[in-house]
Amino acid sequence: MAVVTDNTQRPDSGPNGAPELPTQYTPAEVEGTLYERWVERGYFEADAKSDKPAYTIVIPPPNVTGSLHLGHAFEHTLIDALTRRKRMQGYETLWQPGMDHAGIATQNVVERELAKEGKSRHDLGREAFVERVWQWKAESGGQIAGQMRRLGNGVAWSRDRFTMDEGLSRAVQTVFKKMFDDGLIYRAERIINWCPRCLTAISDIEVDYQDDDGELVSIKYGEGDDTVVVATTRAETMLGDTAVAVHPDDERYKHLVGRRIALPLTGRTIPVVADTHVDPEFGTGAVKVTPAHDPNDFAIGQRHGLESLTVMDERGVITVHGPFEGLDRFEARSAIVAALRADGRIAAEKRPYVHSVGHCSRCKTTLEPRLSLQWWVKVETLAKAAGDAVRDGRVNIHPADLSQRYFDWVDNLNDWCISRQLWWGHRIPVWHGPNGETVCVGPDEQPPSGEGWEQDTDVLDTWFSSGLWPFSTLGWPEKTADLAKFYPNSAMVTGYDLMFFWVARMMMFGLYAMDGEIPFHTIAFHGMVRDEHGKKMSKSFGNTVNPLDWMDKYGSDALRFTLARGANPGTDVPIGEDWVQASRNFANKIWNATRFAMMNGATIEGELPPAEQLSATDRWILSRLNTVVAEADAYYDDYQFAKLADALYHFAWDEVFDWYVELSKTTFMAGGDAAKVSARVLGEVLDVTLRLLHPIVPFVTETLWTTLTGRESVVIADWPADSGFRDAAAEAEIESLQQVITEVRRFRSDQGLQPGQKVRARLDLPGTQLAAHEAAIRQLLRLQPEGDGFSATATLPVAGATVALDLSGTIDVAAEGKRLAKDLAAAEKEKAQAEAKLGNEAFLAKAPDNVVEKIRTRLAKAEGDIVRLQDQINNLPPA
Repeated sequence: MAVVTDNTQRPDSGPNGAPELPTQYTPAEVEGTLYERWVERGYFEADAKSDKPAYTIVIPPPNVTGSLHLGHAFEHTLIDALTRRKRMQGYETLWQPGMDHAGIATQNVVERELAKEGKSRHDLGREAFVERVWQWKAESGGQIAGQMRRLGNGVAWSRDRFTMDEGLSRAVQTVFKKMFDDGLIYRAERIINWCPRCLTAISDIEVDYQDDDGELVSIKYGEGDDTVVVATTRAETMLGDTAVAVHPDDERYKHLVGRRIALPLTGRTIPVVADTHVDPEFGTGAVKVTPAHDPNDFAIGQRHGLESLTVMDERGVITVHGPFEGLDRFEARSAIVAALRADGRIAAEKRPYVHSVGHCSRCKTTLEPRLSLQWWVKVETLAKAAGDAVRDGRVNIHPADLSQRYFDWVDNLNDWCISRQLWWGHRIPVWHGPNGETVCVGPDEQPPSGEGWEQDTDVLDTWFSSGLWPFSTLGWPEKTADLAKFYPNSAMVTGYDLMFFWVARMMMFGLYAMDGEIPFHTIAFHGMVRDEHGKKMSKSFGNTVNPLDWMDKYGSDALRFTLARGANPGTDVPIGEDWVQASRNFANKIWNATRFAMMNGATIEGELPPAEQLSATDRWILSRLNTVVAEADAYYDDYQFAKLADALYHFAWDEVFDWYVELSKTTFMAGGDAAKVSARVLGEVLDVTLRLLHPIVPFVTETLWTTLTGRESVVIADWPADSGFRDAAAEAEIESLQQVITEVRRFRSDQGLQPGQKVRARLDLPGTQLAAHEAAIRQLLRLQPEGDGFSATATLPVAGATVALDLSGTIDVAAEGKRLAKDLAAAEKEKAQAEAKLGNEAFLAKAPDNVVEKIRTRLAKAEGDIVRLQDQINNLPPA
């Protein structure tokens, strides 16, 4: 039997020349070599000329600044499992890799490097700074690619893309030009989220809101009967107030509407306007209006023709009113409150006042609403198309209950601010002329030249280019063979947190740029990885984990299996090191069981004997095997990774390794034709089981499968098919056998017998099919023949059979009786206490439901313990 092993743990020859695996599985000696072999052999590449059906998934492009974290490992494991299975099913499978240029994050990284040299980007100038970023990318960017290899990602590396490479840049410029010409991109002054640290606009979905300690200050505007009290958490913005607004039906202020009142500290007067946006029941029913520094105020200002006064610059420094000019916004806040207090203008102060404040998701700086001239995408028609594609079933969202969240977003989407005041990114392809002209330039067009013509200084939001990812990576706008073969994508697997950032953008762009053709057939949302207590992972919490550490310690397969086993669609995934260790134990179990099987001649050579020539044990495991194949297919198709992993785990460990392998030991010991049949069946079961497990745990299964079969690689093996073979009678027979063995084992344990301790027994198996299994029962339960002087001191009826045991001389009956009596007394006391509490009406009226439920659980356990202990006492042999 030829074995492809290269430099991987090379099996030695066992008995009769059969391959023999090393006694232990050492992931570090296997994984790297195997992965490079897969890549070198081109297993993960995809051919557009192939006549196979296509299956396409893109990798959610990680930031070029990033490194592998548990969220990446989780998502990549799921996608890799899907693509490995489809490849085995005969699809031309493309898992498209690539990275995102991550505009703000990358610019921040390089600016920090420059700061260490005592420089800023302005010292270099735009062109030199961008060149410096490209240099950083070449030297330090993209370390995650190597880490993805460690995890086993089966991506088509020859197709690796970057959102600012030449082809994708062409796609970005093409889409921008088309949308500009179609009137879907425009430039306008609006209130945006501004980061004074990154010095750029931030989209609404890139704002992190958190509760901060602030202050709520109530300020008196006007004089005498014209006095109005307004409250604010941002006192510094009062310098830019241009009105006070009240509800038109508020009788308290009707006499003031249309009049002007004094704005403290400024020497200005401002009008009182009536606007239905104001809630008369909230606070004083009057609000200050600062159109240049608040989105709601901007809308009020638009309705009433109010002036917009900008009172702070891009860094959050006050630019008006002498005493406060030049102060940082937070310094100005304190100074202005102090000045108002000295002027008798403070009606009330509340501090600390906890309120929700927006922060930059990149640098955590408190954001500032700011009136700014920006580029926008008109989303109304695009968002409607994105909603319709899901509503009419062209695109399926999984799990389905997340569809409503998707609709809530796309049905209420505001126009998208796509410009960023950065230097790193796709520069807006618009030129401004000396007389106010605006020219948008496509990728094959020459920009205008001459005095006074300048390109727009802004770059595009990173999500603009990543929104094109499903088709730009395939060569669009050219009509490439890749585009024809691999578009639309088969599925999009991503976290529900990217529904708005990315998925909605891809839906809008795909339907628009590809003439109404959807970007993918299915959107499969997964949850977030959390710690073992369900808490969000964060550096500030001290509970983050580097997945590479766990891969080093337990192997990549162990991490992958743990992540897959926790992956219920759309829900968060708790993970702890103990679980990874348990998955490592599973990998070891697979290794040891396969090693045992091969040492006993397990083989895939030759046809399986017909069912009538197989034992009940053989028919049972083959029946169960086909059931599990069908279950695996159903779970994969429904993206039920947790159920899939759990089903494979219990089938492999419990049924194959703990039952079939153990039951086969007596057959192998006996030898002969029956042993040869079992060796062939065991080989079949292992072959299929390893192929079923491969997409989730690729490394250990590759090593074992190639050794077992002598074939090239499980990566390109056929996916198992359900043959339809089922044998309900054999399943019932082995279930009875399992009941007998399990019940006797439990009884032995209850009696304090050691697992290897031999006991004399009489097996009464009349009228059952268990007689054929007597040798296996005795072997697995360490039961000796009756012999002379046998005395049945304990009799166990189970599954239609009777097992009589002679326990005389095997245990200290007196000591065991005392122990059981003590345990019985404790159980009866526990029962009495629980019954007393549950019978106390006053207690039940006050106790929380969860407390009452715990007491009911304790009562049920105590009652079960009493029955069990009494049975054990009754079954004790005479002293």
